[in-house]
Amino acid sequence: MSKKITSEKEFHNKVFGGDNEARERANEHFYSITKKLLDYYRSILVNRSKGGQVLEYGCGLSSFSYLLAHKGATFARGIDISDVAIEQANDRAVREGLAHKMEFLVMDAEQLEFQDNSFDVICGNGILHHLDLSKSYQELSRTLKPDGLAIFTEPLGHNPLINWYRNRTPGIRTEDEHPLFVSDIKLASQFFNKVETKYFFLATLACSPFRKYKFFKGLVRFCDGIDTILFSVFPFLRKHAWMVVISMSDPIKK
Repeated sequence: MSKKITSEKEFHNKVFGGDNEARERANEHFYSITKKLLDYYRSILVNRSKGGQVLEYGCGLSSFSYLLAHKGATFARGIDISDVAIEQANDRAVREGLAHKMEFLVMDAEQLEFQDNSFDVICGNGILHHLDLSKSYQELSRTLKPDGLAIFTEPLGHNPLINWYRNRTPGIRTEDEHPLFVSDIKLASQFFNKVETKYFFLATLACSPFRKYKFFKGLVRFCDGIDTILFSVFPFLRKHAWMVVISMSDPIKK
């Protein structure tokens, strides 16, 4: 096991074991604005997963595999480097009566143990930026069916204010994390004929300090609308968004 994988495993075992209060505070503060992205991501996953084989990358305690199993996926698998997370995920599948159509495995996302063309949908929420992208894209392309979809939500690394915050809070993330740059997304085109992106959260970032106020949800919707206009009228601002949804299809088989 490489030093990077060992470090990632140790960090996330602590997180999933409940030992990272700073990370929990950051999640409460900033992830309170992410409803629009999650609704978009969830809708695509549910529509594309019906009757299909699904793989969730870096599933953690798995926010989406259970939903997809309930919503009609034939079988949903999740992988994570954390054995603590995988044990808890499998226990939850049993409790929810889904063990017959779900499976969670400890696995290196850069070296998948699945056959070629195994999955109709491969998804992940904030996982690619932990990985070697060339290896990961290759494995995604190899295991995705020719008519399948790979879709991921990821943080971006261009915004100087966001990077300032990241530099001040190193304890809530691993040393090997690397928020994506435009060049990282373009790299996917070497492994997929079709790569699409949708960007989220620029003006919306200003809403997070108001998350405990009654007007918060309305403020977020308003700023989401501003972001939609900004990203449409000024495309150069897209890379300064906090997050992006990357959709990859028509894999290039090598």
